[in-house]
Parts: sequence; C-alpha cells; structure tokens
Amino acid sequence: MSTFEEKLDKYAELAVRVGVNIQKGQSLVINTSIDSAQLVRKIVKNAYEAGADQVIVNWNDDIVSRTKYELAPIDSFKEYPKWRARETEELAENGAAFIAIVSSSPDLLKGIDPEKISTFQKASGQALAKYRKAVQTDKVSWTVISAPSQAWANMVFPDAKEEERVNLLWDAIFKATRTDLDDPIQAWKDHDQILHEKVEYLNEKRYKKLHYTAPGTDLTIELPEKHLWIGAGSVNENGHEFMANMPTEEVFTVPHKYGVNGTVASTKPLSYGGNIIDRFSITFKDGRIVDYKAEEGEAILKQLVETDEGSHYLGEVALVPFQSPISQSNLLFYNTLFDENASNHLAIGSAYAFCVEGGKKMNSEELETNGLNESITHVDFMVGSSEMDIDGILEDGTTEPVFRKGDWAF
Repeated sequence: MSTFEEKLDKYAELAVRVGVNIQKGQSLVINTSIDSAQLVRKIVKNAYEAGADQVIVNWNDDIVSRTKYELAPIDSFKEYPKWRARETEELAENGAAFIAIVSSSPDLLKGIDPEKISTFQKASGQALAKYRKAVQTDKVSWTVISAPSQAWANMVFPDAKEEERVNLLWDAIFKATRTDLDDPIQAWKDHDQILHEKVEYLNEKRYKKLHYTAPGTDLTIELPEKHLWIGAGSVNENGHEFMANMPTEEVFTVPHKYGVNGTVASTKPLSYGGNIIDRFSITFKDGRIVDYKAEEGEAILKQLVETDEGSHYLGEVALVPFQSPISQSNLLFYNTLFDENASNHLAIGSAYAFCVEGGKKMNSEELETNGLNESITHVDFMVGSSEMDIDGILEDGTTEPVFRKGDWAF
C-alpha cells in the first residue's frame, strides 16, 4: 500500500503532466492557499523536472482574506490590483500554464456583508476579462485541483475525530482523482477515452433541445445549431493536451442564450463567494432568469444573478451520471470541483467558446450570433439526482432518452 508521501508525489506529478501538461521552456503559475504548501513544493519540483522555465506561486491565506472582509472599507473592494491583472494577462499571452489549488472553507465568508463580496467579484471579473477569454477559448493550459484545509475537512467529515478529518479528505481527493491507483496517468488516459465515447455519440445526434424532468424541475434547454459536446481533455492553441478539472466526470456543451425555459431545482449546496447557497430553484423565460428563491443564502444568490447582464443567463450544460465514482462515494464535498462531478449541472454566466464549431476564433459579436452568453462570471450549480430524466429532442421533434433515473440511457 502506498504511503501518504508516495500518493502526494503521484498527485503532484498528475497535476503537472496531465493537468497542465507542462512543456519545456513553459512558465507555470500556481494560485494557492498556504494550507497547500506541502503539495505546492512537490508540484514546483515536478514542474522544473518536466522542463518548466519558471514557476510563480501566488499565495493566499483564509484568515487574512476574511480579516479584510471584516475590517476593510467597501471602497477597497472596488479595485482589483491592476499590476496583478496585467501580470496574469502577460503570462497568458506568453503561453504560461495555470494551476489553481482549491482548499478554502466553503463558508469562509459566512456573515460578511454580501455587498462587499459582490463588489469584489465584479471588480476581479472585469479586471481579469482578457485572462478569462484566454481560458474559455483554450488559448492556455489550465487546471483546477484541490488540497484539504482543516476548516474544509471539518465540514465534509463532521462526525470523525477532528485530528482525522484532514487525512480522510486527502483519501477522498486521492480516490476521486485516481491518484490511489498504480498508474494514475494511464488511468486518466483511459478515463478520457471513455468520456470521449459519450461526446462522439452526442455530437452525432445533434439534439436541438434537452428536456429535464425531476422533482422541482421541468426545464427545456435549446442548444445552438453548431454546438459541440466536450469531455475531459482539452487542447491549447499550441496543440498540447491538458485536463482543466481534476477530478472530472462530465461531458458538457453550451445552451442557446435565449433558449432556456422552465424551472430547475438544486440538488446539492453551492459554495459561492465564501457562503453556502442551498435548496434553491431558478426559473427561466427565453433564456433569462426571471425568478429565484433559496432556503439558505438567497441574498448571495441574488448578488450572483445580478453580477452583470450575462449572469442572468446560462453558459454551460453538463451531464454527469449518478453512478459516477464521486457520487457513489456518498460524500458531500461542499466544493463545486467535486460536487459538480457527482451531478448533472448548469452554469450561470459565460459560455466556453470552444463549445461551438469555430468558436475559438470568433469575436464576441460572432459568439453572440451563435447563441453564446458572455459574462464576467461562470458559476456551476448542481441539479442532477437519481430521479432525473433527460430527453433529447431532434430537429424533427423526435424524442429520445438521454438520461433515465440519473444515468445514461444509451
């Protein structure tokens, strides 16, 4: 049996060689919490061994972050540092790869003035617009992984002894990312192929609409004429493969901005802006959100929907079988990176340009013409369950089963 240190070595190698697939002479940027220092050091070592030119680590600390939200004046949240935005843009333009390590407590900012949170979300979204476009057009290689913090582990394993919780969360992360297997890199190649088989089927079908039904959900989503389903691996502008999320169990595409109608109910809590939004529903008419309610975190949901005009529309449709490994773990991670891979999900906000034919080379106007939404935000929320059915509707009106009782019907 592998030791923790051996698994952590494998995880770091996986992030570098599969996640961002570092090339010789390439720069790597790591955005991370100080809670992840042990993992970061191993990623840095792996990156240089793989030929990275330089590795830049941007550290943050949950306690420092919350202290600012508690004590700083609201005006301090209106400006995102211009130097940091320029640095990020320049690194992306020069072909750097980016790793984000998620570890913060899901309710880090609970009780904080929602206006402070939304003000910073808008400022950072606007400042990083060019970088976000580079990400959403696959110009750069990027990946999101995770590492436990004590506060996050406390939420996932409240019934375990406190001193055991972080190790339990590490075990769950290793299992979800296939790091616990003998050859994680080959396991990811095999997994990528399995998801591509679903992608190929859906791209051949060319469904015009998807119809979702489940308790609290009756939703129809029209798909753009030139939509493309994507699964697992992506390819950057230089032809190098990368894995944007680890773990990932989804295949996804874009909805037509103005083609979403009906109501959808959430099935898992959403951690957004350092707060939990739970037991919520959203109603759409001609694509636009016209009503929403939440039993917990409704004020935060309101701030999310009202981020900008584009945050009133959807930008992603993702299919994940209920029998996925993360779902079958029966763990609620309170972290979208994991929970979205246990459940069908949708995303409020911007659409990925690579989800339409030729989209990587389209400008904003051309993407809009093809039905894609634009926003300074992109937030996934979970809607799938073992009770969800999804039908695919073809151009001639023929209806075919895509999901039955939460799992693939083909």
